[in-house]
Amino acid sequence: MTERRRLVQVPASSANLGPGYDVLAAALSLHLELEVTEAGEFSIDVGDSGAPPTRENLCVRAFEMLHPADGLRFEMRSEIPIAAGLGSSAAAIIAGLMAAEHLYELAIDRDELLAKAVELEGHPDNVAAALFGGFVTCSLEDGVPRATRFDPPEGVEGVLVIPGEQVTTDDARGALPPEIPLGDVVANIAAATELVLGIQRADLTLIGRGLRDRIHQPRRAPLYPRSIELVAEAERLGAIGATISGAGPSVLVWTYWQSTGKVVDAIKHRVGDWAEVRRAPFSPLGADVPEL
Repeated sequence: MTERRRLVQVPASSANLGPGYDVLAAALSLHLELEVTEAGEFSIDVGDSGAPPTRENLCVRAFEMLHPADGLRFEMRSEIPIAAGLGSSAAAIIAGLMAAEHLYELAIDRDELLAKAVELEGHPDNVAAALFGGFVTCSLEDGVPRATRFDPPEGVEGVLVIPGEQVTTDDARGALPPEIPLGDVVANIAAATELVLGIQRADLTLIGRGLRDRIHQPRRAPLYPRSIELVAEAERLGAIGATISGAGPSVLVWTYWQSTGKVVDAIKHRVGDWAEVRRAPFSPLGADVPEL
């Protein structure tokens, strides 16, 4: 009897993208891989991912939203650092859901998978980008998550600056007050509009203007001051601009392909040994189940 197995590949993601708090996100070309195999007993191998090697692992918890994990072996390998603002939890959730859906041929469409993912994640931006790929705009209407996907801008690339320290999503969200001044909200709506238009038109000027944020980054600055300083200096280093990736502390630096090499060199010189610098192109592809 041939054992059934599925391999799922899910991209990292960067949420907020400056002004689009809990609304905008993009898939990045770093991946989590999850292989699930019928093995007769439950086991899990997380490699060096740093994820818990127990049934509390988000891959397993998401899988069990659709089907029991009894008798299955889970093998997880990830390039996505944990608690760095790069969607590691979202990737794990989508991987578990996709593995269950494909292993047992449950015929659940991706909108339903998105809703299941939001139940675990709490907000739709990272899970939507991980599921659909490209760029997404997200909303919650009467508790129902919705996501609209659009393609990455031609010629625009991402460079990640990943500090060694970690910041939890709870700490980052706790830094925000319950009310935001109207002027900051209006400024972010204007910037987010310019950013989406700039991405769709591959207009570097609009993208650069659209990366500005007045809601979350200034208020989270005490959590990662060096990351915030780098965001402010990105244009001087030759980039289009930069944003804090999700809850931070990682920084997503936006570059045009002809300048990426020089920008990477400038950033490495600027940050020294306090952060890893990694090229991470925007990924047009979301979660995938390749043939084994």
